[in-house]
Amino acid sequence: MTNDVVNLPGYSIIRKIGTGARTVIYLANQESDNTQVALKRAVLETADDNRIFEQIKTEHMVAGKIDDPYIRKTYKIIRRRKKIVKVNEMYMVMEYVDGKPLEDCHSLSLVDILLIFRMAAVGLRSMHMSGFVHCDIKPNNILLLANGYVKIIDLGQSCEIGTIKKRVQGTPDFIAPEQVRKLPMGPKTDVFNLGATMYWALTGKNVPTLINQQSDLGSIARRKEYLAPHQIYKQIPLGVSNFVMQCVREEMQERPATMNEFISRIETFIHSIMNKRKAKNG
Repeated sequence: MTNDVVNLPGYSIIRKIGTGARTVIYLANQESDNTQVALKRAVLETADDNRIFEQIKTEHMVAGKIDDPYIRKTYKIIRRRKKIVKVNEMYMVMEYVDGKPLEDCHSLSLVDILLIFRMAAVGLRSMHMSGFVHCDIKPNNILLLANGYVKIIDLGQSCEIGTIKKRVQGTPDFIAPEQVRKLPMGPKTDVFNLGATMYWALTGKNVPTLINQQSDLGSIARRKEYLAPHQIYKQIPLGVSNFVMQCVREEMQERPATMNEFISRIETFIHSIMNKRKAKNG
């Protein structure tokens, strides 16, 4: 972003707190009520930046239809014009979340991981109940807060359930087969993305996806063989390992049907582990 000077009436910039795809995020003080907010800023520099503007508008629209403590809230969009009719700068005012991405959280226990993914699944369930899918769940789109809770962020690639996108969108290491094949998006798309993220959290490795499995002829090849989590780390319970492998099945009908099922299975694993601990400790 060539112009990194921010002068937005009504907001005092405190510091830069992050960067995204052609965006910069700032911590700011909202002067009208003296509260801290996050500002996502995008500047139109090339024609491709219009796509970022569209994603910001999508994120604000979708977030506005969801009321869930595990989904980051957005408050408004501010458009600035260099010319009378041309928007060349856009800000989205968002809930400030003091946390760090799952990607940067290491040495988590198995129970910690299960609790994190249960909360993320609850947030995604709210999205699905509102008629939307996230389509880009990955380790740096799940923030861990100091109080132990999570926030799902970056809803810019979200869409209505049943949408067929005109181009492939998603993060290569976590993208679902139907996203690559440009088939209708649905809750099971988020099941795959979340399962692929959980596989990474448990093993530190990525499941193969179709987006990086294309042949020179442009046809999509078969996914490579890969080990189940319990085969990488024997301390991972077989049930948890099998569940994760089910979530990342290539065929949608073979995955857990809903986030309710995902949550129920995770809760079963947590209770089992805690009961075993109690029995062991007498």
